[in-house]
Amino acid sequence: MSELQRILHVEDDPSIQAVAKLALEAVGGFQVLSCSSGQDALDQLQGFAPDFILLDVMMPDMDGPQTLAQIARLIDINQVPVAFMTAKVQPAEIAHYRSLGARDVIIKPFDPMQLAAQVRQIWSLAHE
Repeated sequence: MSELQRILHVEDDPSIQAVAKLALEAVGGFQVLSCSSGQDALDQLQGFAPDFILLDVMMPDMDGPQTLAQIARLIDINQVPVAFMTAKVQPAEIAHYRSLGARDVIIKPFDPMQLAAQVRQIWSLAHE
């Protein structure tokens, strides 16, 4: 099993993007590529070769589920786990996100000090 090092984070809100990047790099020691749209993520996906993808659900143009569908056509999401980040976390919504191929959902607002641990846990469970 490879090691979790590179995270692709897709988030259209610059302040959330900045906090997540800082949390994952400073606390988690990860290399993070932040993308502000689904299209941006698709354009950079293969060049960056992430180990994990964090995907905002609500984005303009191409939302998280649409982005995930496009990502799954380009890479094996069984090998590169995807987690959604959203405030919409009713059980039915979480079940829906999982049915789309997401491994888990990280609730917004997230705790910056816990984000890296949450990502590591999702990644570990995906690679058991």
